[in-house]
Amino acid sequence: MVHTDGAAADVLVAGAGPVGLTAAAELRRRGIACRIVDRLPARLPYAKAVGIQPRTLEIWDRMGFVRAALEAAVPMRGQLTYVNGVEQPRLDLVLPPEIPYRFAALPQYETERIIEEFLEGFGTRVERGTELVSFVQDADGVTCRLTTPAGEEEFRTRFLVGCDGAHSAVRKGLGLAFEGGAFPEEYMLADVELDWDLPYAYGVRAMHHDARGAVDDLLVCIPLPGAGRYRVSMLVPPELSAAPPQGGDAVAHGLEGGRTPELGHVQAVLDRLSPQPTTASAMRWSSVFRISHRLVDRYGQGRVFVAGDAAHIHPPTGAQGMNTGIQDAWNLAWKLALAVRGAGAPGLLASYDAERRPVGEEVVGRTVRQAAEGVQADPEDADTLLMREAQLLVGYRGSPLVQPAGPEDDGGPGPRPGDRAPDCGGLSGQIAAYPLRLYDLLRGREHMLLLYGPGPARDGFAELASSVRGFATGRVGVCAILAEAGAEADRGTPVPAYRDGRGEFARMYGVREPAAFVVRPDGYLGARLCPPTVSGLAAHFSGVFGS
Repeated sequence: MVHTDGAAADVLVAGAGPVGLTAAAELRRRGIACRIVDRLPARLPYAKAVGIQPRTLEIWDRMGFVRAALEAAVPMRGQLTYVNGVEQPRLDLVLPPEIPYRFAALPQYETERIIEEFLEGFGTRVERGTELVSFVQDADGVTCRLTTPAGEEEFRTRFLVGCDGAHSAVRKGLGLAFEGGAFPEEYMLADVELDWDLPYAYGVRAMHHDARGAVDDLLVCIPLPGAGRYRVSMLVPPELSAAPPQGGDAVAHGLEGGRTPELGHVQAVLDRLSPQPTTASAMRWSSVFRISHRLVDRYGQGRVFVAGDAAHIHPPTGAQGMNTGIQDAWNLAWKLALAVRGAGAPGLLASYDAERRPVGEEVVGRTVRQAAEGVQADPEDADTLLMREAQLLVGYRGSPLVQPAGPEDDGGPGPRPGDRAPDCGGLSGQIAAYPLRLYDLLRGREHMLLLYGPGPARDGFAELASSVRGFATGRVGVCAILAEAGAEADRGTPVPAYRDGRGEFARMYGVREPAAFVVRPDGYLGARLCPPTVSGLAAHFSGVFGS
């Protein structure tokens, strides 16, 4: 057995799906040495998870590779629904104009390729054919046993992140409970071309209801890049049905081997349910899959953490799973980076479970309800429902890592600590001759302190900026947003400054008087101070970076 010194990597990431790749890419982007291993010899060419939520695109913007995703994806403009052959009202996925990205569809293999290429730009490659089989942690690190193409390896690292799927070895090694259940139905998935002329970039959901109103036949088609290409899913016919696996790992979730639907199986469902006569062709792959719903009792223990399907599995309703897992990884990675550098407060890593497990619990519950009863199972207005599906309402109010709520946080305008920091446009400086968006200023940054105020407020910016640079050296960027449209933005201002010429920042953030906003690396507000004070900023940052 080869023994490897942990100096080679401070973090080991097990699993190179979209979640593991996100964790590794975020760590490497912050200069943290990590290894990422995957038991498979090559990336799978399957269009499993295909829906990309607007919030995920915001994450990729912040990371720096959203353009590659936008060029590879297709828009997802809405859904056409048919019940017993009758067209239902069309669902159009329309978001408020200040949201910078819309819904998209991208095959999982393309998502993995894009993130993997971004990761390789930092000199880190996925170690294929390498599997984590066991680990033991102590106060100083984690000793991992790997099987590799060259044999067994013992590897010492400071932290271990399990992104190794529904059958996670990391979750089992931690002894985490994974409670839930399974749906009795089996489904077929296939990647095919369809020659109908339905509207471009719309998904199709066609159902048949029996005499009691229950769904007894189903067809769901999601558009993919390529002329007429769709990822289709449908109920498994009797000749392909099989009993769920018994014993051992009882989690029956995901693609199954051994039973491969043929093009004729897909065509038979299309002949019954397609809203137009169509012929399926050019099938790239097909599989049978099962759905379970489970959630771990905690997202980590000590120096070992789980994310993505290793922590939560649920129905694919609304394309929530992969996107939720990517946000898990992003939330954890920036905190791990601080911990590796010794720059994090004692409770920093514990906040991962405190923030992300409630999100996982909400997503599992919501997707199970919607799978059983439809979207109408959640009685929200259409706009709120769409924002929730887009994952733009995920937040961390009450987290130990954000400023505690005050009296002004009850129903006041604008986002509160723990909420997603909204984007806005119309910002301008003295040199760039084009308007900027707030997200342009945040891209690639860590913590950012945004100081807002009219011209006279800039006199207090120097003390605030100097103080923050003193107790958070090199870890917090600072810029000013000046209220009046006619002022020279940087005259006498001790920090980079931009004019809120159209008042969009003031409107989106609900401010008119001097204020300070701390935006975390993951794009959520850590603090909102009206008026800003040195003591208030020091109190907040001490909870992140320590004394």
